[in-house]
Amino acid sequence: MQLAMVEGPDRLPADEGTQEVLCRKLCVLEADLSGVVTLISELSAHFVSINSEERTIFITFKTLEEIWKFSTYHKMGFLGQCMENLLMNQEFWLISLDQHSGIEISIKEETLNLMYKGFLMQEGKYIVFMHTIYFIFNVRNRLAHTTEEYDADGPDELSFQAGERIVILGLLVACFDWFMGKLERTGDIGLVKTKLVKTTSSFCENDVPSGSSKQQMKKEADDTESSQEIPQFSVCLEQDNTSPDEHHAMLSFLSSRDHQPEFLLLYSAYPEFLISHFEGHSDEEEIVAYLGVARELARKKHVSWAQSRICFLLGQLCAGRSKFSQARVYYEEALNVPRDCFTDMFLLSAIYSNLALIYLTQKNHEKCVSFSERLSALLMAVPDCLFGCEDPEVFKYVLKKAVLAKNQPAEARACFLLAKLHLKLKDGMSAIPFIERLLILADEVPDACDETLSQVFLVLARLYSDQRQPRLAESSTVSHCLCSISLLLENASELYGVAVPTQVAPYLTRAAALVSPSMEPVLGHIHALCLSWLFHIHGMPDRAVRYMSTVLDHSGMSSVGQSDTTAALLWLAWLYICNQQPGTALEVLDAVLSSLPEHCTTQLEGVVYNMRAISYRHSADIRQATESYRAAIEICEEFEDRRNWAIALANFGLMCLQIKAKRLAEEYLTQSVELFSELEDEEHELSLLITRLTSQKYILLCMTSGQLQATRHLCQLYEEVCPDEAQCIIYNEHQLNLLQRIGDKSLEGEILEKISQLYLNLATKKANRAALDYTKRSLGIFIDLGRKRKEAHAWLKAGKIYHILQQTELVDLYVQVKAAFIFMLEAAGDVFFNSSQDREKAICFYRDRALPIAVKTSSVRAQLRLCNKLSELLLQLGQCSEAIEYARTALDISSTDDLNERVAFHRLATLYHCLGQFEMAEHHFLKALSLCPSPLQYDEEALYYVRVYKTLGDIVFYDVKDPFDAAGYYHLALAAAMDLGNKRSQLGLCTQLATIYHNCLMDRELSLFFYQRARAFANDLHIRRINLAPDYSFRTTFSENKSTGTVGSSALAAFRCMC
Repeated sequence: MQLAMVEGPDRLPADEGTQEVLCRKLCVLEADLSGVVTLISELSAHFVSINSEERTIFITFKTLEEIWKFSTYHKMGFLGQCMENLLMNQEFWLISLDQHSGIEISIKEETLNLMYKGFLMQEGKYIVFMHTIYFIFNVRNRLAHTTEEYDADGPDELSFQAGERIVILGLLVACFDWFMGKLERTGDIGLVKTKLVKTTSSFCENDVPSGSSKQQMKKEADDTESSQEIPQFSVCLEQDNTSPDEHHAMLSFLSSRDHQPEFLLLYSAYPEFLISHFEGHSDEEEIVAYLGVARELARKKHVSWAQSRICFLLGQLCAGRSKFSQARVYYEEALNVPRDCFTDMFLLSAIYSNLALIYLTQKNHEKCVSFSERLSALLMAVPDCLFGCEDPEVFKYVLKKAVLAKNQPAEARACFLLAKLHLKLKDGMSAIPFIERLLILADEVPDACDETLSQVFLVLARLYSDQRQPRLAESSTVSHCLCSISLLLENASELYGVAVPTQVAPYLTRAAALVSPSMEPVLGHIHALCLSWLFHIHGMPDRAVRYMSTVLDHSGMSSVGQSDTTAALLWLAWLYICNQQPGTALEVLDAVLSSLPEHCTTQLEGVVYNMRAISYRHSADIRQATESYRAAIEICEEFEDRRNWAIALANFGLMCLQIKAKRLAEEYLTQSVELFSELEDEEHELSLLITRLTSQKYILLCMTSGQLQATRHLCQLYEEVCPDEAQCIIYNEHQLNLLQRIGDKSLEGEILEKISQLYLNLATKKANRAALDYTKRSLGIFIDLGRKRKEAHAWLKAGKIYHILQQTELVDLYVQVKAAFIFMLEAAGDVFFNSSQDREKAICFYRDRALPIAVKTSSVRAQLRLCNKLSELLLQLGQCSEAIEYARTALDISSTDDLNERVAFHRLATLYHCLGQFEMAEHHFLKALSLCPSPLQYDEEALYYVRVYKTLGDIVFYDVKDPFDAAGYYHLALAAAMDLGNKRSQLGLCTQLATIYHNCLMDRELSLFFYQRARAFANDLHIRRINLAPDYSFRTTFSENKSTGTVGSSALAAFRCMC
């Protein structure tokens, strides 16, 4: 799955910065795979891996059914929303209201098709899973012309002459033998053979979606709930005394030509239900005999519709006793008795379905297919005639035929009927595949009705929720259906850990747009309150103000009610305070005060004065704030409103503390605590915000603010004054809980970072794991807030903790995160550079990642620093040839800075020395020495002279074989050693000079002079023997390669000294 951020109504790709945020989200997900594994499993696939840099999630399948389901979810657009719910934070859904942001998923169709074919070959058969209620296609009633004359074989068919016009009801599909039509000349409705008509492009004048008959049938179906009473019939036990009058009630009840709502219970009832409506019988046989007499009486009186319905009831009783042949005779008689056309479509549907089922049971394939065709034609026109059908096999036959004919409207109608049947049978799991398929076809068929499409999604979402698939259930909801919010709230705690997720914002926004404030002011008021609360708790007070201002400015608020309007104004004032607009808040509060009674004080005034004081305090008007606080306290005390009294005292005390009036602050805070301690059953402030919009919500937030300040002081106490790591962790975690209630993500991220460091300081395995958990949480917040520097430190810290925990496979993940800041990548490389293992991994960060960015951004200092580190690291790893390139780059960059240039020359000299290019090494060492300051300022500079001149002497003496020039370098090194006063260095240099003059230059006098000086230093250093024999096999490069030579140590010392 390839993920990409899109935005705008046209769903165009977002900019690179937004795509980079998605990459970092995937990096976080890569460290904790539990969420994505669960989601992929719910989508009927198996998780493999994540490539965060390419924004790709790799999945696989094990069965053909899994591929089909996953493809279905992809076509329905569920994948993107599922990934949004998994990856994005709660603020994303509020921001996306304006930006129309989202995640788009693309899959490799070719690879999926190859896997699909592979499974087909393995299983050896072709399997199609019709994954797919209430969906209606707007089929306009087209006209057809008959091509030849036809005489009906029964009352369910139409008779017509050639050239007559027939209105097509429902669908006319070439692959089906029959369709339902209405003869325009007479208005009769019945079955018409498909091959006997020719369709035209004309439509009937009364263009009703599915014909007036379908509306009538739907009305009749709706009336069923209110008309379910069937009269009781008495069965005479003495057959000899049977008279026609005893059956009069039944014949009158069943003789209606048109359908009656009461008949539906008879058509769809079980035999046991039928028996319960007959009195005075001892067994079922007596009822059959009674109905048989009634049938004969109806035949004699030519009450054909009563005879037909009695025959159907007899067929039901026989089928219930498994007497299928006898039942078939009764059903066929019920079909053929009426003399005119069938008008009771529900009876016709019940007869067709029962006959098809009996023929299927008796393995009469030809007859079964014939009646299945007739039933499908009827239900294509009037799907409400599904009453009485309980076996889906007939509809599966219809579906197969529609699929083979590639007729999408027919396939959609078949899926609709199957879904409706399974829902009627309370088999929701079996209905899901047909609803899914139906929704896919709805996108492909242009005549799909959009108004009912949301209801289909809502039914599907409910079924997903019942099957414990909450992520799919949420993805199935649609924003223009307000009922979807209930599903979101049901699964919110499980998916997001909150009671009210911000995913409800699009639904509320859509509902607010649909509701006219002038027509429904109460609903508009409620929507605005809910939306403003969501924006407020997620740190977007400006947008919260906008929603509340819009609804309050509208004239329709006059019908909301005075108390609700006042509460809304107080809530708006608090939003203005949170949005740093205390002046505007004061205007709103003044308006509230002016609306209150003038001559009598109310309890609400105490709340208003408290809020006025808060506004004045934010405006730095301490005098006015003090007066308002005193007024609030007096009013609350007068009405014994202890809660608001305590809150006013607490706010007043905190203000006194702010202006350094500590004694007053202590007095008011003490009184506040005493009042709070007397209160019982305190409700949580956020619960109040959700359930009630009263004047106490915002003041409780002020109380939380005071609690937060106190907690901060406690954290500072246990961190600096009385250090106690355990107490410090406890109070920081409490502070974190308070910040989560307020919704201050910025401070929450910093506190998480602080707690992580406190746990890390404990240096135990359990504490390190806790530190890692808090670091990950802070990382997610910094990514959401776009704080790049903090994010970089969090990535690096997580990598370090994994390094401490010796989970080396995850170190790379956290230190390889792609970021736009060089210092983060350089610091990531330092993790390995300063380590004793895996030091070569630092090269990737320095050379392949940080250095290209430094070059691109023209960051000279960063380039120099990285080139120096690369050249030294490669030198220590023995890759001297490659190191020279970066050392030369460092030299070119540092040409304007003597110190950096000297370091670069020294490092180049060291590298040439290691490569055996001794003349180049000598040249660069001398260039480095020429850049040293004169006179010398520090002892370290003299030490540098000693080491470099000695190194030059060693190179010239041992490698170049020039003892004369070597003696000159040793003399210069000795002079620097004497200036430094380093006896051990002087001992070594005097010994070396004595050796050269004795063995090479043949100067006995100088040889004796340096030997005596060497002996004097040896005595001081308690060294007994001095060897003057030259070691001609000695090579300086050998010692360097062993990492113990003077050149490497000189380079390292020089680098540390200069930098």
